[in-house]
Amino acid sequence: MNISDILRIAIRSIASNRMRSALTMLGIIVGVASVVIMVALGSGARAMVVEQIRSLGAYVLMVLPGEASDQGVRQEAGTGQSLTQGDAEAIASALPTVAAAAPSVRGVFQIVSGNQNWRTTVNGTTGDYFFIREWALAEGRYFTDEETLAGAKVILIGKTIATQLFNKDENPVGQSVRIANAPMTVIGVLSEKGPTGTGRDQDDIVFLPISTARQRLMGGANQIDREAVDYILVKASSHEMMPIAEQQIAWLLRQRHGLRPAQSDDFRVTDPAATMAAQTASTRVLSWLLASVASVSLVVGGISIMNIMLVSVAERRREIGLRLAVGARRRHIRMQFLVEALVVCLLGGAVGLIVGIFGTALLAGLAGWPAFLSPAAMVMAILFAGITGVFFGYYPARIAARSNPIDCLRSN
Repeated sequence: MNISDILRIAIRSIASNRMRSALTMLGIIVGVASVVIMVALGSGARAMVVEQIRSLGAYVLMVLPGEASDQGVRQEAGTGQSLTQGDAEAIASALPTVAAAAPSVRGVFQIVSGNQNWRTTVNGTTGDYFFIREWALAEGRYFTDEETLAGAKVILIGKTIATQLFNKDENPVGQSVRIANAPMTVIGVLSEKGPTGTGRDQDDIVFLPISTARQRLMGGANQIDREAVDYILVKASSHEMMPIAEQQIAWLLRQRHGLRPAQSDDFRVTDPAATMAAQTASTRVLSWLLASVASVSLVVGGISIMNIMLVSVAERRREIGLRLAVGARRRHIRMQFLVEALVVCLLGGAVGLIVGIFGTALLAGLAGWPAFLSPAAMVMAILFAGITGVFFGYYPARIAARSNPIDCLRSN
């Protein structure tokens, strides 16, 4: 008896009990579909975080002021005003581990174009900001150092701003807009960056020279020190230099701010990519945990298959005895029942995979959550279904193979 004969007998046996076979497959279908959905959603979340890290730019560090204090009550970090534009210039010029540094001030303003308006974040910075973030242009050009020094009334806008203020067939470059009643000329549209890890739209932003922002809009991040900035974005010279650059920035700022050894820093140097990488790791652990929980359904399905196969062995004792009596080897009997369990699990796995794919698309669409199902994950889902069939089908197959043919022929 060759494998094709065994397979044909197995399929005929499954087809003769369609309802029982379908119910047996149900546990495998649910298990495979659950695992597929959990893995796809987890992979999508990790891919989203990786894309967000990439959108930050390479080797980026962020320097934030410390927390402000109001009548002895400490506020959240970043609310202080301890950083200045001079700090950014010193970081860029004095530290060999730093490739560039860009000071920034920001605020929320209404931007108006014709009869369209939009409330958005306005960021005053220097041209180095776009080099640090590796933010390409979709149209137009960046503002120059000369325009930054002169306080030129020019702006760069994100994709969201271009969509909200201008028609699809209208080129924003060269158009005049108003920000807080200050006229500005659009000189460029930035390429799309997408949302951040917190869901904030990175493309819903306007950039202009930092001197223009101070003169025309903000007057300075603080009225006492007009040189104060909200944060400084720094690009290290390489990945290996990032820890060294972080230490050197802290040392330099402590010197510039005249902090004594016993005093704590009035600033924070953070690595946004490291924070997101930690988020990626936690997302990976969570997705595997959810997949492990979902795989319990496979175990339950496997137990169901074992029970049904034991019932099948009991019902087909005369068939088993007859086959053994006419010369079938015990390994043939064992292989027959193993193949039946394997076919049931593979069919259930295939149906579960289809259900999982549609379920993933449905959940991702309803929740707005990214999902990614790789071909390797689909193959693994079918493979695990097959392993479940072999593992839980072996015991019934072993009992069938060790049956006494005489006792089997005597059974009713």
